Amino acid sequence: MSRFHATYKTATKFFCAAIATITFSTTAIAQTDSINIVSTAVPFLRISPDARAGGMGDVAIATSPDANASFWNISKVNFAKKRSAIAVNYTPWLKDLGLTDVYLATVAGYRQLDDVQALTGSLRFFSLGNIQLTDYSGNLLNSVKPSEFAVDLGYTRMLNDKMSVGVALRYINSRLVVGDVGTGVLYKAGNAVSADVSVYHDATDEGEGLRWGVVLSNLGTKIGYTNDAKNKDFIPANFGAGVSYTKDVDGSNKITFALDVNKLLVPAAPTATGVYSVDSANLSEYRTGGVVASWLKSFNDGTGVGRSMQVSGGVEYGYNEQFFVRAGYFYENRNRGNRKYATVGAGFKLDFMDINLSYLIPSGAGITRNPLSNTMRLGVAFKLGE
Repeated sequence: MSRFHATYKTATKFFCAAIATITFSTTAIAQTDSINIVSTAVPFLRISPDARAGGMGDVAIATSPDANASFWNISKVNFAKKRSAIAVNYTPWLKDLGLTDVYLATVAGYRQLDDVQALTGSLRFFSLGNIQLTDYSGNLLNSVKPSEFAVDLGYTRMLNDKMSVGVALRYINSRLVVGDVGTGVLYKAGNAVSADVSVYHDATDEGEGLRWGVVLSNLGTKIGYTNDAKNKDFIPANFGAGVSYTKDVDGSNKITFALDVNKLLVPAAPTATGVYSVDSANLSEYRTGGVVASWLKSFNDGTGVGRSMQVSGGVEYGYNEQFFVRAGYFYENRNRGNRKYATVGAGFKLDFMDINLSYLIPSGAGITRNPLSNTMRLGVAFKLGE
């Protein structure tokens, strides 16, 4: 796919969309401060999908349970007050560039079977809009509408009155380009399967106290877009741990502080040496490596475990369990992407429905501009049952 380009207007759209969806770069940049960003296929699986978490700096592993738990930690749903709930979220993507047909839409929900077990499910759909392809001479090839989706089902079970565990299975489909687009390469939709494993501990009493959770997500197969079995890429396997604490101030006012730490379980691509034969051999070894081995290697790939961690923190103030104000901050080391942004949000809770809004404060410039800068996200959750 790198052998074609678009006109100026569509090139901007294609380039930004490709960064968000296509496989990793085969070249690492070597500077005084080494920059080696870990890129994967289907990175939409790591986009924060719901507006509540989006208003708290993308924190949600150990916050109070809601219908969007499938995207963060399904083990939370056993502690939800309602027997069932369904959530719908919409996130415009690259709206800051004036694009209107690139977006992430999600649906998630759960059903408590009894006091100790529950089922969960979710669907994510990522549209990259309409893209006109051309060759190097500017001749029109064809128009494509890339899209990706993932669907999962999960099961959770209480271990005791304070702890729950869960497992979810996921199918992933990435349809970027299909067929021969004039480059001589036959492309196809990529497919993969993965699993999440999680635990959640809730020691709160009357809504006040400590919660924590741990999640291993997207543990699955590689994904490829051609018939070349050696030309496959890693999906974004991830380790996440979170903690939150809620303080009941006076019965009507509550405040929650939350912190999440995430580590991508994908090793960095080998740094370019400038010697073609060496770089080619290193890259071939990297791309043909095993999935399980890659999870372990991600902790010892020479780039430092500490700098590969993503840290996000958030605060949520609630009045009378009905009105909520939120704020948060997300941090990523400059050598691994340099994403740093602040968020704000608000929520309204009724007996049968929750409405959440979030806004990512504009940050960065050029290639460091966040795709969600200046974007308002909306989420609605419907609560069913007693």
